[in-house]
Amino acid sequence: MTKTHTSRSDIDRYLRVDHAGERAAQQIYKGQLAIMKNHAMGPEIQHMMEQEVEHLEAFETLLNERQVRPSLLDPLWGAAGFALGVATAAMGPKAAMACTIAVEEVIGEHYQKQAENLGEDEASLKKIVEKFRDDELEHRDIAIDHDGENAKHYDMLRAVIQRGCRTAIKVAEKI
Repeated sequence: MTKTHTSRSDIDRYLRVDHAGERAAQQIYKGQLAIMKNHAMGPEIQHMMEQEVEHLEAFETLLNERQVRPSLLDPLWGAAGFALGVATAAMGPKAAMACTIAVEEVIGEHYQKQAENLGEDEASLKKIVEKFRDDELEHRDIAIDHDGENAKHYDMLRAVIQRGCRTAIKVAEKI
């Protein structure tokens, strides 16, 4: 059975957390570029960052149109994302790509759950969420193709980053 209506509280929560996540994502890539802009991966990271900026701008527009407040912790999401990007890039290109894999897997799952929960009344938002999900999974695939899974301590790095992402999602939905 297809859901026909999405509650206002669900929409508020989705937009708030998605905006926060896109803020962090574009900052992760900015942090990686601060370290790796002259590396062979620089153009790929730049491409991924540009897509995240498009996503962020789309959610800023949606927040304004629907009069939803952003996360009160918006500056924190940006700072944390930048720090994560710098730290993983400083560990090397494979660690930077491991970070991308970890983050984009979680975000892909997150957007998929949202798409499944959006009602028929939110077909346009569902289309946006599905497109952004596909972009995030493309970023994950790029990172896999660039040896992210071969980073030193990959399993631990992935687990820690994913736990942080899932925790940030829960917090940003509410605050």
